[in-house]
Amino acid sequence: MQAYRAVGAGTFGRVFGALALVASLGLAGCSDLDNALFGTSDEADMSQGSGSAAGTLPSTQQPQAQPSYQAQPSQAAPAYSDAGTLPAQTQSAAPMAVSSATVTPVQIEGGSNTGTQVSNTIANLRGQMVTLENHLASNAQQLAGLHGQAAANATAYHEAKAHITARLQVGTTRGNPELVAEWNTAQAALDQLTININSMNALGTNVANDSSSAHYVLDQIAATFNVSGAVDEDHRQLSVLEDETNQTIILIDRMLKNVSDDVQRQTAYAGNERANLTTLAAAIKNGELYGAELGSPMLASTAPMASSYGGAPLVTIRFDRANVDYQQILYAALNQALQSRPGAGFSVVAVSPTRGTVAAVQLAQTAAKRHAQEVMRSITDMGVPASRLAVASSTDPNATSSEVRVFVR
Repeated sequence: MQAYRAVGAGTFGRVFGALALVASLGLAGCSDLDNALFGTSDEADMSQGSGSAAGTLPSTQQPQAQPSYQAQPSQAAPAYSDAGTLPAQTQSAAPMAVSSATVTPVQIEGGSNTGTQVSNTIANLRGQMVTLENHLASNAQQLAGLHGQAAANATAYHEAKAHITARLQVGTTRGNPELVAEWNTAQAALDQLTININSMNALGTNVANDSSSAHYVLDQIAATFNVSGAVDEDHRQLSVLEDETNQTIILIDRMLKNVSDDVQRQTAYAGNERANLTTLAAAIKNGELYGAELGSPMLASTAPMASSYGGAPLVTIRFDRANVDYQQILYAALNQALQSRPGAGFSVVAVSPTRGTVAAVQLAQTAAKRHAQEVMRSITDMGVPASRLAVASSTDPNATSSEVRVFVR
């Protein structure tokens, strides 16, 4: 199997572009499921039942969408207002608090104009950070709202499913139109969850764009320190703004991880429940409750896999400079590995050098682990289930910078 090495400057936008493709392939075509399950003309006529619930229940087979690892361009982020005030609080669709989406934006400290050209540059950079803080607050509120909507949709789905299961458990007629109506309600709730996932994909693209902008501002701040003609007050304001920007980057990247995890989790959940609905349709057709849900084997497969690794790595990504562009090479390597072994697992290993002082070695280990988490998140966003991934850390005296090595298991 061919090994790959990565170069260049990558962004989170590509990750969410690939993730949107995986989600759409797994969840598309929901509107036709009703006809596929209940619209066959050669079954017993149920037109004398209740309203839209009337129909027939054919066989439970349905086509499965094939996963694809073809990269797609990231979606463009919507325009934002650059007003200096934080956006208004949005209302959640469900009465529940979502702590993972709670973000307190960093307060950007103002500064006086010292009359230098550097002071004008600082004011411009400060304005960009205020805009990013507005985006951060707005995105956090949107994520909280999407969490609430997902909870409400899941609740409606499971209520309808529970009604069907209870009726089947005590016994009912074959093709009961009341249960067909409940089935349609459950399907509609899953359709809404699909829309929710698409909204999260779009939100992830927006957050990724903000992350790129924040890193750009941080680079501009570092460059401004070297500009001639500044006074001490200018450098003090730059130092404060640099600290605020670093804090903002941490919050944005944390939100990006939350969105990525949510999309992966809800995509798997919705896909699994689609299969359960198909089984439930057959049960309604025959008027009797079937065995265990199809979700049980899926849940069993999420047990941690062994984290051992060895041999030549599939990919070695060297983080010897800022903004390493590794997504395309990583995608090509994973695609080739999965074509050869569709059930393959992967070990993501953070490798740090052992040269320098104790403090330098510790910093290198921390950086390597952070890079490994980023690579692992990229792999899951490309469609590889998290249950087939393992992360580990190691040291290499021959390494000159932090690396991430991906092994096939």
